[in-house]
Amino acid sequence: MDDRCEFCRLADGGQSAHVLYKDEWTIAFLDRNPATRGHTLVAPRAHVADILTSDDPGAAAVFETVRTVASALEAVLEPSGFSTFHTTGPLVGTVDHAHVHLVPRFADDGVSLSLARREFDPDEAAALTAQVRTLL
Repeated sequence: MDDRCEFCRLADGGQSAHVLYKDEWTIAFLDRNPATRGHTLVAPRAHVADILTSDDPGAAAVFETVRTVASALEAVLEPSGFSTFHTTGPLVGTVDHAHVHLVPRFADDGVSLSLARREFDPDEAAALTAQVRTLL
């Protein structure tokens, strides 16, 4: 636990939140600044900066908790679907505790998760595929 981290204090019970789910490894709570009704953050209970590089069991358990909470949110809210995302690195956020956004989606919810797209280059894709496969 990092006493300076808001999410660590929340996971330890030292800070209040609307907790939807909590187990040995993870916590899921409503976002204080939701994009839609039911917008939930799922995080490891231990201080983990990046789910993608951590070997902490909580990091591995996050997406199972996302699935569990999404099922309950779907039953309660009946959304049209979900947007689920995890971002990492200094360019994408201000919270230094790994978490996944689980955003129920509704018609006309005003949420836009836009990605600038470019034309697919088959040669570039083949080269990248070869490089990645050598590491897997």
